[in-house]
Amino acid sequence: MKLKICCMASLDEARLAHRYGATAIGFVGAMPSGPGIISDTQAREIVATAPNGLETFLLTSRETASDIADHATFCGTSTIQIVRHVDPSVLETLRKKIDIKIVQVVHVEDQTSVDLAQAYAPLVDALLLDSGRPGAPTAEFGGTGRTHDWALSQQIVQDASVPVYLAGGLDADNVSRAIAQVQPDGVDLCSGVRTDGHLDEAKLRAFTAALGIS
Repeated sequence: MKLKICCMASLDEARLAHRYGATAIGFVGAMPSGPGIISDTQAREIVATAPNGLETFLLTSRETASDIADHATFCGTSTIQIVRHVDPSVLETLRKKIDIKIVQVVHVEDQTSVDLAQAYAPLVDALLLDSGRPGAPTAEFGGTGRTHDWALSQQIVQDASVPVYLAGGLDADNVSRAIAQVQPDGVDLCSGVRTDGHLDEAKLRAFTAALGIS
């Protein structure tokens, strides 16, 4: 089970996540809403000195292949996580522009999310299922602390041809149930292991214990 801890704010947080078994860490670029946003320069500096063996994800809300490629190149992450529901043609162009792992977020709101995941899957290295609301008056692209309909996520995982991460409101109390139902390849969280915006070692310890990796 892969574990991605998102909303990294410092090298100390990256090291703490690594110590508790994280396989990946995430950096939140400019967003219209949500927690954990840091500057591209901060992200770049942390990536450059992060513990060996950690995958590094840049969460981008940019919309064109050129802008997404530029964002990833500057920050130097190993993976780009696209939080908007971009047109599939953007992913096809991005693949030609930059040699980087591509993870597409699918915000699971209704049955149309299943169809969207199927359209994206052949074009990316992994999918990440979250609880954002892209169509809200102020768009939400993650970090909501809300769960979504895991039955829809389960259907996406069953049909997917690529690995799938599950995100959205996960914590030590519900992650075992989420994994049992959805059967994802990995889990991703931000608010579930944070207190007042800071990575909380006690919450991280409880979460990884629930995963059986601590």
